[in-house]
Amino acid sequence: MAMNGRSRSWSVKENKDFERALAVFDRDTPDRWANVARAVGTRTPEEVKTHYQDLVHDVNNIETGRVPFPNYTDQQEIRMRNLKLQ
Repeated sequence: MAMNGRSRSWSVKENKDFERALAVFDRDTPDRWANVARAVGTRTPEEVKTHYQDLVHDVNNIETGRVPFPNYTDQQEIRMRNLKLQ
């Protein structure tokens, strides 16, 4: 994810808490970023809003083809297809 020098890296736990909070607090939720920050527990409302904006930017770049698809070898492609995300 794009950092743009804004803050320290996000941990796996912070990202997971962030993702869960986004599922609960949608764009119509009053004080959305304060609620997401409270759910993450280690970030400010400004940090979670910036993290979300970076995520949207990254997804947009992927969807519009600005991020090249990795050139996997056959063996790497097989491993990626069998990868199980938790």
